[in-house]
Parts: sequence; structure tokens; C-alpha cells
Amino acid sequence: MTWRRACRGLLLAVAFDASSAWAFDLPDLMGLLAKQKSGEARFTEQRFVRGLEGPLNASGTLSFTAPDKLSRRTLTPRPESMVVDGNNMVLSRGERTRTMTLDSVPELQGLVEAMRGTLSGDTAALTRYFKSAVGGSVDGWTLDLQPLDNRLAAQVRSVRMSGRGSEVLGLEMEFVGGDRSVMTIVPTRSAQ
Repeated sequence: MTWRRACRGLLLAVAFDASSAWAFDLPDLMGLLAKQKSGEARFTEQRFVRGLEGPLNASGTLSFTAPDKLSRRTLTPRPESMVVDGNNMVLSRGERTRTMTLDSVPELQGLVEAMRGTLSGDTAALTRYFKSAVGGSVDGWTLDLQPLDNRLAAQVRSVRMSGRGSEVLGLEMEFVGGDRSVMTIVPTRSAQ
């Protein structure tokens, strides 16, 4: 009888340990994010620049339509926008507009793919440019990205996205040289 109780206790302990080993990981996160086909949000951003006392503040709107349309419209301190559609990017500030292809600026392409890959749940796009580590759970997760491309790594030390469920709620970037950006994202609309 004692032997059977010991075996049952051991089986329960193994079952408990096995269930806790199934942690929230990159495929889980990408599966959640892939369900969101579009979304809109407001953002506030603080940029901490070495040599400047206090952060530079900006705010505006973000929008995304899977798989590859992304826009950032800054409203304050001055209007400007970045609109990416496929491989094409249009930057606007005041009356000036510049159009370019992402593949002509590999460092920028990597940053855009970090955001688009995450928002669309595209693991292949994300892992092409970054080594990734996921922490937390569905109720509160982080995605840490380390650049794999040398040109991108010469500019960006790390990227951290955070969120809950299928929503990205934060984006932090640390740049080589000590500058960093902290963005808070508040979803305003999402569609499946």
C-alpha cells in the first residue's frame, strides 16, 4: 500500500512539473498576433538622447493592416508621417516628402520588419532579422529582440515589445551610443 501511494505521489509531481514546463513561447505569441488582421492605436513616445537633459516627447497615431501596411503619424511636437506599404516607404514632414524602398536601407528594413513581423505574427520575417526571447504569459508578455544583421546591430542594441493577448502595448528600443526610445501604445480599434 505504501508503495502505491509513493508511485501516485511521484506521478502527480511529474504531471505538475510537466504542465508548468509548457510555457508561453514565440509560436504561442505569433499565433495570437496573427489573428489580428488590422488595428489602430494612439501612441506617446519619449526619446532619451545622450547629451540632452530630459526626454523628447512625441504623440500620434499608428495603424496596421496585415500583412505589410504600417503607418505612423506623429501629431506633436510637429506633424510628420511614415507610411510603409510592402517594400515602399513614404516619409513626410511639412511640405517635404521622400519616397524610398526598404531594401535600399537594410537597417530601416530590419526595424520595420520587427514591427510588421510582430503585428502580423510572421515568425519567419521576425527571425530573419532578430534573435528573439519571449517572457510572461498571454495576460502580460514581452518579446525581446536582438539584431542579427551587422548593419542593424551597429545602430540598434535591442528592441522590446510588450503586450497583452493579441495587442502590442509597448515598444522600447535601445540604440548603440546610449539613446533610447520608450513608446506606450493604446489601441483604439482592431478588426479580426
